[in-house]
Amino acid sequence: MTSLAGIDPKLKNYIKKNQISEIYECLFCGLLVECPDDPLKWILDNLDRIKETGLINITWDMFISDEEKSKVRPLANAFLDQVFTFGTEDTVPSGEMFARAYNHYYNKLVVETFEAWKKFYLAKKLRERKVRERLEDARRYYKRYVMRVHLTKWKKWKTYVKQRQYDAHNIIVGIYNKSLSRLVFHAWKVVADDSRKTREYFERLERGELDEDTETEGNDSSDNYRDELSMLPRKCSVEIFRNLDLVDLGRCAQVSRSWRVITGAPTLWSNLNFNQVKNKVTDNVVQQLTRKSRPYLLHLNLRQCELSNLVTFKTIAESKNLQDLNLSECCYVNDESLKPIIEGCPALLYLNISRTEISDGTLRCLAKNSSNMQFLSLAYCKKFTDKGLHYIANGKGCRKLIHLDVSGCEQISKSGYRNIATGCRHLQSIFINDNNTLNDDGISFITDHCSHLRCVSLIGSSTIGDESFKRLARHKRITKLRVEGNPHISDSAFKVIGKQCSQLNHLFVVDCQRITDMTLKSLAPLRQLTVVNLADCVRISDSGVRQLVEGTAGTKIREMNLTNCVRVSDVSLLRVAQRCHNLTHLCLCYCEHVTDAGIELLANLGNIYHLDLTGTNIRDQGLASLGIYGQVRSLIVSECRGISDLGIQKFCQKVPDLTALDVSHCMTLTDSAIKSLAFCCRMLTQLNVSGCPLLTDLSMQYLSGVCHYIHILNLSGCIYISDRALKYLRKGCRQLRHLNILYCKSITKSVAIKMRSYCDDVIWSNDVVPQWFQYSMSTNTQHATGEDYHKITQQRIEEQSRRHTHVI
Repeated sequence: MTSLAGIDPKLKNYIKKNQISEIYECLFCGLLVECPDDPLKWILDNLDRIKETGLINITWDMFISDEEKSKVRPLANAFLDQVFTFGTEDTVPSGEMFARAYNHYYNKLVVETFEAWKKFYLAKKLRERKVRERLEDARRYYKRYVMRVHLTKWKKWKTYVKQRQYDAHNIIVGIYNKSLSRLVFHAWKVVADDSRKTREYFERLERGELDEDTETEGNDSSDNYRDELSMLPRKCSVEIFRNLDLVDLGRCAQVSRSWRVITGAPTLWSNLNFNQVKNKVTDNVVQQLTRKSRPYLLHLNLRQCELSNLVTFKTIAESKNLQDLNLSECCYVNDESLKPIIEGCPALLYLNISRTEISDGTLRCLAKNSSNMQFLSLAYCKKFTDKGLHYIANGKGCRKLIHLDVSGCEQISKSGYRNIATGCRHLQSIFINDNNTLNDDGISFITDHCSHLRCVSLIGSSTIGDESFKRLARHKRITKLRVEGNPHISDSAFKVIGKQCSQLNHLFVVDCQRITDMTLKSLAPLRQLTVVNLADCVRISDSGVRQLVEGTAGTKIREMNLTNCVRVSDVSLLRVAQRCHNLTHLCLCYCEHVTDAGIELLANLGNIYHLDLTGTNIRDQGLASLGIYGQVRSLIVSECRGISDLGIQKFCQKVPDLTALDVSHCMTLTDSAIKSLAFCCRMLTQLNVSGCPLLTDLSMQYLSGVCHYIHILNLSGCIYISDRALKYLRKGCRQLRHLNILYCKSITKSVAIKMRSYCDDVIWSNDVVPQWFQYSMSTNTQHATGEDYHKITQQRIEEQSRRHTHVI
């Protein structure tokens, strides 16, 4: 089509308005494609059709049949010329439009190029990553291969080393077994030789071949003595010397230079216990030792020491690091002597001034200076009043107090207990024993203000009722409760305690007559209960014990005291043996229904350590069964009339480590029993044979010849014991500390006084044996002369020699 750019604008608008170009285009296209025979007629017919349809629906191929229409319409050059040339000057593209079109086209090319580059780059990165992965797999495979090779070599080497070690171990085990066998054989030989020598010693004693001046067995000095103590490590040597008292420590310091160096260790002098040598202590000794150990003195025990010099207490006050001080039962301790100590020892934590002459002045001084005090004992101090407790309640000292003992202080009134409660709110333990003025009001003050209570002791305070114990039960952290001689406490109080005090582990309820089996039933669910003392609660029976041990507490109980519970029998011991496997201490004093059948059941308790069977019906068979496991270390069978020498012999053969034995008032025991005891139990430290009238000097000769570690010995009522027995004890029992020889008329006063230079505590009298000993002897025998006693003793020795030659 010819360009219309130069024609008249009106004509141009007419052509555009009537769509002349579109009509021409559609007719021209139809003629070219259809090629009708009569073109004019075909044009006229189609013009009528355009007229009918209107100009809006005109398209360039409307007169072309559907078969002849092209699916893709080509863009004719004439149409492009029309697009770019047709119209007014406003519709002709400008240079800016061409620039924008160019920029659009350029940006499109850039985007397409970037996308193509991106695809190429990602494909390249993918190929590189695959290559790296393959390289990493190759390295990993190579590493595993190398490790596999080395592991194979290491396994071969380790197998070889283990074989060498196994062979070496077999060699060492063989050497060890040979050495151990040699040591065992040597030890057995030593024991056998010792037993043989002891047997020969006893036989010589019985044959009378040893005179009084012969040294006892085991006291011979060795010519090849070595100071093995100095060869030990320093810590071991110090620990050994720690078990000695001050007198022995001073003697050891004089033995040698090495011992003097060891005994000078500061740890040995940080704890000075003068109570062990109270009869030998003077003011001068205390002053010297406290000055020597002043920099490191922490614990000082002066209980029952008679110190009267004020300079001594001022010397103690110079120990600035002193933390523990015990001045109980020191008759000269008063406000004046305590004041310099309280003011000069700011680190004092524990102070025991029970049974002293202190008054309110001491308490006032404590309230001013002792800000670190945690433990304070004022037991049986009668001179202080409520005013002194008022000082403590309002002072700056004693605020950290966690333990307080005011036992026997009956002068304390209701206001005094109020002062204690308000001033000592952190109390965990309080002891108010032997105080009949204490009532429920005083307990209420303490329970309302002291919320940290753990231990409460009310022994001998008989005016307290159930309400006070119910108040104590509100403190659910109570772990120890001690009550004795209270006629008002009943099962209802312990019912509350059993429900609320789940942490209770120590229960001491003695001589409370209203306690029945219901109390034990209430205590059965307590999981922490380990110590139960129900002595003199006569209404407790087998049913209550069964309920206690079958509960949760049964497997935890370690100590049980059923003294004078007369309704307890062998049935209770059956339950105890079945449930209480951790039981270590058991007391069945005066339980008359306990027999050998029940005692034999106790033999199954492998952890039993202490057993008290005083006044029971135990006989030789039951006594012999107690030593099955050999765990018993302390046994009391006092007043058991059915025990004879045979039972003692069988029992001692099974418990060689026995340390304490009480066979007092077992009247059928003779020297043969002491012979068996001395031969089998050489580690014995305590022995009570009071009320055994058949024992003679020969028994003491047996004892002193072998048992060299005896500390406490009671021979009261042994009427055939004479001065010769004390001579044997002086030679053989060098560690004897307490000797009781009451009612021994054959022992003279001079010999008893002489014995006090070897023994710390000797109790002697030559009075007539009391009737409660129940000796079946005639009056003439009791009032016999010394010569008669000597003859009787010789006859007894000869009889024992004939009767018991083959006992051991």
